[in-house]
Amino acid sequence: MTRRLPAHPRLPSPPGELVIGLMGGSFDPPHSGHAHVIETARRVLGLDRVWVMVSPGNPLKKTQTALVDRLSAARRRLGGPRTIVSDIESVLGTRYTIHTLRRLKKLAPQARFVWIIGGDNLRDFHRWREWKQIARLAPIAVIARPGASPKAGLSRFAQQFGQQRIPQAAAQTLGRRKPPAWVYISAPLDAVSSTELRAQMALNAIPPI
Repeated sequence: MTRRLPAHPRLPSPPGELVIGLMGGSFDPPHSGHAHVIETARRVLGLDRVWVMVSPGNPLKKTQTALVDRLSAARRRLGGPRTIVSDIESVLGTRYTIHTLRRLKKLAPQARFVWIIGGDNLRDFHRWREWKQIARLAPIAVIARPGASPKAGLSRFAQQFGQQRIPQAAAQTLGRRKPPAWVYISAPLDAVSSTELRAQMALNAIPPI
């Protein structure tokens, strides 16, 4: 049976003319590293809201945890007054970032969206579907992650859009800039990763009797 998608889906929060940070991912599980990226972006960029979009399935990663469980965990760990955790990609029926961005810009034409990623994801950004078009749809904020700084600067994305990079001192203007535009934000680093957490959880799991 083909799933019928809502003609007028409910967005995570009223978009208005706000500057809204978008952060997608599997969040399997959500952790302090994610919280660090979100809070750093919100503070340094001066974002009005952050929408954390828990993906029904990341094309570049495998997850065995059900969406409802990841969504619940992310809401507990990452949600807040100005950070809204949502399953909007499942609601929209989108799987790739490019499709999500296109739909959101149509649904909220007055909002100014900023895509947020951790520096560890920048080196593989060119593997994302229509990655150049993503950069032309929304400004991008790259938040430093442990071990990512040298590689991030050498990434295909950084080379392709080197002239569109703005200094961190101008980060609060990013949401008002016409894409492509991006900024690399250095901040105190949190080394926790989902991979490490899942490995630790497996080690601590009670074996079957």
